[in-house]
Amino acid sequence: MDAATSSHVLPHVKVSSSNLCNLNRKSSLCTRSKFFTTASSHSNEGERNLDSHSRERSLLSWSSSSDDRSSSTLGGELYNPILKRNSAEKMICSAGVCTFPGSASGSASHVMEERIGVLLLNLGGPETLHDVQPFLFNLFADPDIIRLPRLFRFLQRPLAQLISVLRAPKSKEGYAAIGGGSPLRKITDDQANALKMALEVKEVHANVYVAMRYWRPFTEEAVQQARFTFTLIKRDRITRLVVLPLYPQYSISTTGSSVRVLESIFRKDASLSRLPYSIIQSWYQREGYTKSMANLIEKELQSFSNPNEVMIFFSAHGVPVSYVEDAGDPYRDQMEECIYLIMQELKSRQINNDYTLAYQSRVGPVQWLKPYTDEVLVELGRKGVKSLLAVPVSFVSEHIETLEEIDMEYKELALESGIESWGRVPALGCTSSFITDLADAVIEALPSTKAMLTSTSFSEAVDFDPAGYAIKMFFGSILAFVLLLSPKVILAFRNYML
Repeated sequence: MDAATSSHVLPHVKVSSSNLCNLNRKSSLCTRSKFFTTASSHSNEGERNLDSHSRERSLLSWSSSSDDRSSSTLGGELYNPILKRNSAEKMICSAGVCTFPGSASGSASHVMEERIGVLLLNLGGPETLHDVQPFLFNLFADPDIIRLPRLFRFLQRPLAQLISVLRAPKSKEGYAAIGGGSPLRKITDDQANALKMALEVKEVHANVYVAMRYWRPFTEEAVQQARFTFTLIKRDRITRLVVLPLYPQYSISTTGSSVRVLESIFRKDASLSRLPYSIIQSWYQREGYTKSMANLIEKELQSFSNPNEVMIFFSAHGVPVSYVEDAGDPYRDQMEECIYLIMQELKSRQINNDYTLAYQSRVGPVQWLKPYTDEVLVELGRKGVKSLLAVPVSFVSEHIETLEEIDMEYKELALESGIESWGRVPALGCTSSFITDLADAVIEALPSTKAMLTSTSFSEAVDFDPAGYAIKMFFGSILAFVLLLSPKVILAFRNYML
């Protein structure tokens, strides 16, 4: 990849831990936070109250890429395999970026003088059945979702149109089954409000914005809202921005896609390119997250007559194998480490249930990460598993993959396969310990904010050829139309896509 990438590694600081009060005064969560952030694009999130009681932090590098089509946009090192935690804590590596012992600057007084902004990034979803087909088009038109060879990228939008038309009827049935639309926007707004309040409790005042990748508000629109061609940010006097993708694990197709669009907007805007910002690229390894997940699992296990006999079934959203093996996506490594950390937390509570991990939501004729959720459920039934607790580990909000795919399709399949007792852990949503930990993550990310410092001549290098674009769209549309009129081709394609 010919992207020019710059990176600055912040020092690792280890100091005494402090008590972090949960929003729910009946319980408290004391964390020694170890997490990884990469400072880049635009967001606003809270900050931890930095007083005389310090806490252990691990802050990682800021990087920016001048390649607008880079799958990474967070730097060429992003997709290196993850290394497990070093018990000696001399060096910790994650997603190819390392922290080293040292010292970091930053004080409560300095932080409190800043006007903080937090941008929550999420997938988005259709709000009505009428929105389903255009939502699917936006999804499949993303080059990070369907990765075409450079020679055939002009087919991206025509192919997205074809797939969205074919998949819309089945997808509408799914959304109709959960009430006629996705609840993701409302839940994300609730999380934004809860996060703002959690930051207020920590005496950090921040404006929290929401951006959806494939539906309203689009990432571009959310940035526009956050600035009104930069006037709103001026009005709010935002001086530091934290971008918080609501995906615990990093993937090209989730965090990577949203960040790519966001950084493109920043590079093309001279004012935004000077705004210090940071991106929390993944946070599955945070102690607050693993404890919150363990709390939910422990609670749901008690609903079974024999909790010790329940199989804990982690179901994660899948990605094509090529993302991992060819593009270096760290998603699989991060997911496996995430499950390990959650189970270690459960074992510390004397919960030693058997568990397994599978991947759901595959689509298309390519190979996806295995094992597949549906196949594993059938196999578990054959092996005599009678009680199963499904845990949607890559989702922090309820949406169609949890409410319809897991709760309806997979539950029915499990019961047909011989599993007698079924349960499902709810998504984290606005769980107080989870929201509190996100607030802590935002505060920890603030010292790593850095402006993009894009060259003023960069916009001149971004060429757009209207004639060439029109020609590509014309011939791409003709090809898509021919496919639609070819019964054999479309039938084969339809069987794969549906």
